[in-house]
Amino acid sequence: MSNLELYELSGCPYCAKVKTKLDELGLEYVSHEVPRSHSERTEVEDVSGQTGVPVLVDPDHDVEGMPESDDIVAYLDETYGA
Repeated sequence: MSNLELYELSGCPYCAKVKTKLDELGLEYVSHEVPRSHSERTEVEDVSGQTGVPVLVDPDHDVEGMPESDDIVAYLDETYGA
């Protein structure tokens, strides 16, 4: 079992892209729903240094706050893909 965490926003197409990849790979993860307002996204900012989502945290592989859906999908494929 992995310790993956995903910071996301409901209705965000970039977040959905990452969630689809997580599901395809059969990975369990903890979801953190962030507020709509960027100014209220202090939790994700503390983790990644920015307020955009999605952000992936994977402490098992020293990933402390990876932004950008394309980068996250590529990372998941490389790290957890067959």
